[in-house]
Amino acid sequence: MAHHPIDVHVGKRVRLRRTLLGLSQEKLGEAVGLTFQQIQKYERGANRIGASRLFQFCQVLDVPPSFFFDDMSDEVEETTGFSAGSQEEYQQDDLTRRETLELVRAYYRIAEPNVRKRVFELVKAVANHVADGEDEARTPRV
Repeated sequence: MAHHPIDVHVGKRVRLRRTLLGLSQEKLGEAVGLTFQQIQKYERGANRIGASRLFQFCQVLDVPPSFFFDDMSDEVEETTGFSAGSQEEYQQDDLTRRETLELVRAYYRIAEPNVRKRVFELVKAVANHVADGEDEARTPRV
């Protein structure tokens, strides 16, 4: 049975915040009285997080409950009820990929605000240049 998209989204947000704080699954588990295997199941959306457990995560991860529901895609928001028929697997988004999380953590380790801003501008410029190049490659030349 496929995992419910909302459970998957909430689990991804737990993983995102845990990773940004530099916590291992084991450390988070210890803080809330769980094994790292149970944390893995929550982060994958295999197990649904109950209200009391969500409250514990809020305290340990220092976020409001709404954090776990932020940035929910339209696909997830429009999901039918829990008892509905088969659910399609929820697609991983760029914000939850390991590479993205490592990049964000490295970025925030840059202590000097001016250097951090220049790195940000550099990344934006490179991304825009690559995107512009892709657009030109798709445009037929006459």
